[in-house]
Amino acid sequence: MLHFRTEGYNGCAVKYSPFFDNRLAVAGSANFGLVGNGRMYILELTPNGIVPVKWFTTQDSLYDLAWSEIHENQVLTASGDGSIKLFDCNLNDFPVQNWKEHNREVFSVHWNLIAKDRFCSSSWDGTVRVWTPDRPHSLITLPTHSCTYSAAFSPHSPEILSCVTSDSYVRIFDLRTPASASNHLTLQIPIHAAPVSPIPAQPGVPPAACPPSEALTHDWNKYRPSILATAGVDRTIRTFDIRAPQQGPQTVMVGHDYAIRKVSWSPHLSNVLLSASYDMTCRAWSDQSPPGVIGDVDSMRAGPNPVMGAELGRMARHTEFVTGIDWCLFGSEGWCASVGWDESVYVWDVRAVM
Repeated sequence: MLHFRTEGYNGCAVKYSPFFDNRLAVAGSANFGLVGNGRMYILELTPNGIVPVKWFTTQDSLYDLAWSEIHENQVLTASGDGSIKLFDCNLNDFPVQNWKEHNREVFSVHWNLIAKDRFCSSSWDGTVRVWTPDRPHSLITLPTHSCTYSAAFSPHSPEILSCVTSDSYVRIFDLRTPASASNHLTLQIPIHAAPVSPIPAQPGVPPAACPPSEALTHDWNKYRPSILATAGVDRTIRTFDIRAPQQGPQTVMVGHDYAIRKVSWSPHLSNVLLSASYDMTCRAWSDQSPPGVIGDVDSMRAGPNPVMGAELGRMARHTEFVTGIDWCLFGSEGWCASVGWDESVYVWDVRAVM
């Protein structure tokens, strides 16, 4: 396990480079993101441990980041002043591009993995915006009318975009649809609602419906195009199949003691995901689906009750809220990085804690 300290800055997000197996970007904020500067670190994994090769200090907190999919040295950051900045690791001090249309904190940025000339952002101002690096203004604004903590393009379709919000909904937008009054909104799944058909209570199965709470994070499955996972304040991870939203959650994973800040599906295994929580742990989970299932050949959940997922293991080295986690795309499956408010970045092998 490797460790690096972001001294003076509490970690908010970590991402592996899609181009280099030994490069990380970390977003941090002074004073836990409440007030003060932000800093984005570029870190490299070396035989001598984790070494900082570059950092950029910003005037406001940084909450999220995303590597460019078209330029190996460029990184997007999401800032508390409502701006999005694009930094180039080969240049000093200043961002190469700066956008500011959001009226409140930008809480997530995500680069499109297929149409690599686009990225999206979400904000506490109740909007998701789509951008291209070459234009000074956003291409599309998608209103959610609720504080939007996480937005992401589907890794399977360049025109499908999703987000989760403080009103406990997953929203799916299809940018191919006409720009009508619905603003490309094609699906709205209430995370905490019961399925359409009533479900009798069963021992060991959590109630299908519970009071709504803020959804803080979500992620698309890398192998099954219709599956995504959500999590948030209620400490529960749920997976949904967007082909059958009326069924409610497919799988429910329970175990964290406090809110879940980040979930991330494995890029190597179709049924494994990681979570990072305010309970100071990172946990690996199985959604109990058959391993190796790819595409839409998998069958949807049989029966009315959600499947209970299984915790595979946990990493508990952090001493404060864990706010970010990401898998390495390269090498043997299982390597990941986590970051937290304890000013710590850890690089570790998930298989060692299972």
